[in-house]
Amino acid sequence: EVQLVESGGGLVEPGGSLKLSCTASGFTFGHYGMGWVRQAPGKGRELVARLISGVSGGTTNYLDSVKGRFTISRDGAKNTLYLQMNSLKPEDSAVYYCNADRVLSGTLVRYWGQGTQVTVSS
Repeated sequence: EVQLVESGGGLVEPGGSLKLSCTASGFTFGHYGMGWVRQAPGKGRELVARLISGVSGGTTNYLDSVKGRFTISRDGAKNTLYLQMNSLKPEDSAVYYCNADRVLSGTLVRYWGQGTQVTVSS
């Protein structure tokens, strides 16, 4: 059974930090691109950060509004994806989901976690 389990969300004051974790099981972690997507109330989902593993350590992409503040990383030995979030702003408040995807036989296969709430407020 494929599972992605997020943790690390919570309430933090503006300017604070949080580190989200996403532990994967049921699939070959290193074969998938991994990402963090967020959804705020009344808004659509937006891709926050994405990591594609590669020979040189991989490729990362970030939403413009989080560049320089958020860092995505993975630990293959622990099958875990991370999102370090610094200098948090109220507009970063959302449910954060991790996902994993790859193309298999021409079909996109994507898995999702259940989400973890991040609230930035004083």
